[in-house]
Amino acid sequence: MKGNARSMSARLMDGKSLAAEVKGELRSRARQLTQAHAEPPCLATVLVGDDPASHSYVRSKRRLCEELGFTSRHCELPADVSQEEVEATLRALADDPGVHGILVQLPLPPHLDEAATLELVPASKDVDGFAPANLGLLAAGKREAAFVPCTPAGCMRLLQHYQVPLAGARALVLGRSKIVGMPMALLLNRADATVTVAHSRTRDLPALLREADIVVAALGRPGFVRGESLKPGCCLIDVGINRTPEGLVGDADFASCSQVAGLITPVPGGVGPMTLIMLMENTLKAAEKSSSSRELSARTPG
Repeated sequence: MKGNARSMSARLMDGKSLAAEVKGELRSRARQLTQAHAEPPCLATVLVGDDPASHSYVRSKRRLCEELGFTSRHCELPADVSQEEVEATLRALADDPGVHGILVQLPLPPHLDEAATLELVPASKDVDGFAPANLGLLAAGKREAAFVPCTPAGCMRLLQHYQVPLAGARALVLGRSKIVGMPMALLLNRADATVTVAHSRTRDLPALLREADIVVAALGRPGFVRGESLKPGCCLIDVGINRTPEGLVGDADFASCSQVAGLITPVPGGVGPMTLIMLMENTLKAAEKSSSSRELSARTPG
């Protein structure tokens, strides 16, 4: 990235610095909540197996909890753990009132049923935003009532921070996963953008790219989007994190795209830090909801 800095025309959307700003806001809210209820927000992480990347991700989440004044609980299970043992762990966390958010680090070993495992996370503690109830609330336009998946939430925060006009804009989302693509499309639609979701069977994708004011690339294909395909001056949010021999790269070819786009997220340092801080925001929101619910129960006659 440094080698292209002199000729680069695009403005960087710095997720790292924005995440630092949000961190300050969350730390203040967490302090107020802890002082009022003598109970800090608590995130529980469940990690199965010994995948180095997964261990690194969980360590970063626990470290950020500490920086924000949250508490964290960590449940580490062996790679050969049974489905029944994983489910028992999740039920215990679901029933624990001191745990406000539960995160199951993915991927799980292939012998485990990922869908059945995630279904055991209650919607009220689903700080990843993957539960059908939360996705349903988002689809129904009730974003404030839902836990929004962290990556799309982070992308929207970046768009707002950099004052990207959304109403009436043509937005193209590359990828239709329930974790990123579809929630991102719903959020952009609620912001009055005209949204197209493209996927592996989309015809004439170059034509769609040339018309898009906003492109969100979430395909998991390194360097897929190239500058010559983009509309000059567009906003390009690169969700991809692909490990290559040259290091981490996104779904966009940064060198060519930065010559054409008006705004672009770097990889790393763009969407990644925002995804992590949105997880913390969801955890704090879960703790605030839990405290409000207990207060209401205490005031309501039996």
